[in-house]
Amino acid sequence: MRNLDNIKRIIVKVGSSSLCDNNGKIEKEKILQLVLQISQLKKQGYSLILVSSGAIASGMGELNLSEKPKTIPQKQALAAIGQAQLMQIYEEIFQLVHLKCAQILLNHGDFDDRKRLMNLSHTMSALMDYGVIPIVNENDALAVEEIKVGDNDTLAALLVPVVEADLLVLVSDIDGLYDDNPHMNKNARLLKYVEEVTDDIMNMAKESASQLGTGGMITKLKAAKIVNDYGSHLVIVNGQHEQYLLNIFNENENGTWFNGHGGKHFCAKAHWIVYRAHAKGKVIVDDGAADALKLYRKSLLPKGIIDIEGHFLMGQVVDVVNRNNELIAKGISNYASDEIRLIMGYKSSDIEKILHYKDYDEVIHANNMVII
Repeated sequence: MRNLDNIKRIIVKVGSSSLCDNNGKIEKEKILQLVLQISQLKKQGYSLILVSSGAIASGMGELNLSEKPKTIPQKQALAAIGQAQLMQIYEEIFQLVHLKCAQILLNHGDFDDRKRLMNLSHTMSALMDYGVIPIVNENDALAVEEIKVGDNDTLAALLVPVVEADLLVLVSDIDGLYDDNPHMNKNARLLKYVEEVTDDIMNMAKESASQLGTGGMITKLKAAKIVNDYGSHLVIVNGQHEQYLLNIFNENENGTWFNGHGGKHFCAKAHWIVYRAHAKGKVIVDDGAADALKLYRKSLLPKGIIDIEGHFLMGQVVDVVNRNNELIAKGISNYASDEIRLIMGYKSSDIEKILHYKDYDEVIHANNMVII
């Protein structure tokens, strides 16, 4: 069931509940168990990246706070306090097993910008070439949006194409995906293998955010879809079990394995357009253009455009929607929003007369567009 062929690079994401006690303080023993297992996997020949939550929880413990504050500035302050403490603990414990670690703080902008994304990829590769374990976290002290929606499950999933990981391990406080909420239904059945993340699978998720963490099962399923669409695997394991990382390849152990070799796969550029790039605006198209895109995978010409929302530049990603504001596609625009407003509704042959130049006949070429 679990396809273990060609798995060489693994991302391990560990949540706050797997690192802290019930009072929000970091438990060094939990981190020691995690690091010991990472060390064993590394000795077995695997290359590893760690995505670690816990900065805000660590800050709560440092200030002896009993519950997470509500305001964004308070959360940012706790993240700044806790991140330093968290990395100090990691550094001390990794030294016990003769490994070095490095801190990488990211937000969505680092995935959105192609140049920054390339620099991130090169940096991660260099760290792993040195034998260093990269420890990645959201830049919670600055990234307001990330704290508000706040999940490292998605961050870890977005890292998979960057480092070309074969497997993402989500360490949680639950055994995996159940067909119903196990806290409310004692007869809920654990799904140990998922061939493809379908709508039925997504509907099984129940929002159940823990007191310390900020994500629930729905974020893990979204992460699984992102990872599987790139052709890589994902597994959810319970961090409260012994040797939870070393047993990820054992089908007899609890956990849910999401197969990366089934369903559709995006190439790197298409995956970036769909998942890692934030749309900077909307292009609204008429019914004829909508059909041409959906049914025949045609390029988007200016004649089919009826309106524009937002301000964006040439080369930025935009959403393509129909008259009912339903998302049809995402793609890289060949023209800026102000230019499209001038040429929309006209034929491609009129572009040069209107703009006094013409680099492309298409507003979005089919090769730079993904139908949703």
